[in-house]
Amino acid sequence: MATGPYNKALSHLHAVRRKFEELLETARKKASDGRTGPAPQQSSTLRELPEFGQNPGNLRMFVYVPKGLPDMAPLVVALHGCNQTAQEYDHGTGWSALADRHGFAVVYPEQQPSNNPKNCFSWFSPGDTIRDCGEARSIQQMIAHATAAFGVDRNRIFVTGLSAGGAMASVMLATYPEIFAGGAIIAGLPYGAARSVQQAFDAMFTDQVHSAHGLGDRVRRASSHRGPWPKISIWHGTADPIVKPSNSEHILAQWSDIHGLSSVPSFEESISGHTRRIWTDAEGNAVIEAFRVNGMGHGVPLGSAADKNNFGVAGAFFIDAGIFSTHHIADFWRLGEGLAETVHAPAMAAELNPIQPNTLVAIAGAADEARGRADSTDNKINTDQKAHALFDPNAVIAASFKAAGLPVPELPNASAGAIPAVAPLPIIRAALRAAGLTRN
Repeated sequence: MATGPYNKALSHLHAVRRKFEELLETARKKASDGRTGPAPQQSSTLRELPEFGQNPGNLRMFVYVPKGLPDMAPLVVALHGCNQTAQEYDHGTGWSALADRHGFAVVYPEQQPSNNPKNCFSWFSPGDTIRDCGEARSIQQMIAHATAAFGVDRNRIFVTGLSAGGAMASVMLATYPEIFAGGAIIAGLPYGAARSVQQAFDAMFTDQVHSAHGLGDRVRRASSHRGPWPKISIWHGTADPIVKPSNSEHILAQWSDIHGLSSVPSFEESISGHTRRIWTDAEGNAVIEAFRVNGMGHGVPLGSAADKNNFGVAGAFFIDAGIFSTHHIADFWRLGEGLAETVHAPAMAAELNPIQPNTLVAIAGAADEARGRADSTDNKINTDQKAHALFDPNAVIAASFKAAGLPVPELPNASAGAIPAVAPLPIIRAALRAAGLTRN
């Protein structure tokens, strides 16, 4: 019996495993060396629920439920990365702090060393990535238990995760898509990227070639569900040494195919120096967003410590990138909708001023001015470009806010050749700031 190919494969597996362990240790050491003072103490904010239903994946369930959780509140499932615990992931990402602010519950599945010595979720194992089997089934049972126990809104359940947790979020979105309104995958991989440990390391460390339709078929084969599909937020650092950034493009291709969207984004914008691409559906709703976090390595992007809206804590795999991904993901999922989160209703009413007639005149004049600028565009601009400038609703809206003396929303310019579409989130944020209804 020939042992050459087997020994070669085994040697390769040992080599990539060592590489993985060295990269994890390097990232941890770098975070520790850059910290001033002692490591921050982690308060025990999470509660373990040992009995939650079937548990074929042998996982632990932790939860965070804010005091006075309203009826029909949203639920977020947060999946940690390798070498992490549920408590560490909550501490770094700030999900429970944001849950206090917006009023939602959080479920934290936790891997056990008996399943994986590095505490990684088994996103590559066939027995754990099939509907109603293994770890996927355990997480589904946690969600079912939390939904009944806390009275959450079944239409507003979301899942997110980092690295192996991000790849496991891909698993949950594919195998139980009917459960989730949305997902967020940070430094993760697409569903079906690997079916063994060696394939997992290859998918992480080398650029793979996949067709969008083939990636989409993996999701379609994972369940009998045929829509509607969850909205997806994708985050990846451009300098990630552990999971190749090309994986974020494969996740994007997988879900673009599922949603039946073009490979070309509806528009893109720059936020804090990072690129955000957005895909909208036929009604103009954002259903996929993809962030390229410039210069960032492997981890969850956090805002600066001075940012009052940054509830995360920098450390190993939690990186100050100038943008707080947890807060942005919550906004993308619209978790704070319907809640007066910073002031009571009577105070809000006292602070609101009715729109004066001269303000309405200013808004109308600003719109006319924007149209006039488009009409006077240099003759070198062709007819299509002139029409694009004339009817770009974002330009008119921005001019209207400015004329009314209100904070101007950060509205994107439509990509060349794309049909201009209104970007609702920046407009809503600016309106809420102007009304004094949010600190953001």
